[in-house]
Amino acid sequence: MKFLNNDKIIECFNFRYACKVFDSKRDIAENDFMTILESARLSPSSFGLEPWRFIILQNEDIKEKIFNDTWGGHEALKSASKFIIILARKNIDLQPNSQYVWHMMRNIHNISDDGCKLRSKYYENFHKYDFDMHNDAQKVFDWSCKQSYIALANMMTTATLLGIDSLPIEGFCQKNIDIILEQEGIIDSIHFGSSVMVAFGYRLKEPKRAKTRQKLKDIIQFI
Repeated sequence: MKFLNNDKIIECFNFRYACKVFDSKRDIAENDFMTILESARLSPSSFGLEPWRFIILQNEDIKEKIFNDTWGGHEALKSASKFIIILARKNIDLQPNSQYVWHMMRNIHNISDDGCKLRSKYYENFHKYDFDMHNDAQKVFDWSCKQSYIALANMMTTATLLGIDSLPIEGFCQKNIDIILEQEGIIDSIHFGSSVMVAFGYRLKEPKRAKTRQKLKDIIQFI
């Protein structure tokens, strides 16, 4: 089943751009924003572990506290209709025998205990041999962050399909943001760290230039 034709899909991707400044007078409708969030919830993740959490930042005091450390989103913090900090789970939650991993297998995926033991073994082998990240907390967190980008991309694409603009933000001091979020009681830094941010709203002005990308033939290889 086709939901959109090919031309419409490409039209949407050409419409999307990194919107730095939003129209602060325009708010995203609640049902549209919930659709964007639902696209994040339905996003795929490795082993189905959903190693993410989404902080919808509405508190103006906290926005002010993170402002200096969010240098890539200064205008977005002031003008976007919605601002999200995406968190990624850390090593303690993503070990093969962790409470979180077993919770996901048992209670979310509804796998039997025997099935969980088998799946946990596959997951342990993945950690040790396939991605070589066993006992390396930074590698595990980096892998977790990669998963969060799948949800990020889906939210941005969904927003574009709804005619809503977005801005992905990596321009921030991760360490300082995590400290602020922990001080505010928003995260437990043993379990979570900031991965990426994203703002949503409506463009104040049209982009100054057309989208620039390499040609398809320069980035695609059929083998």
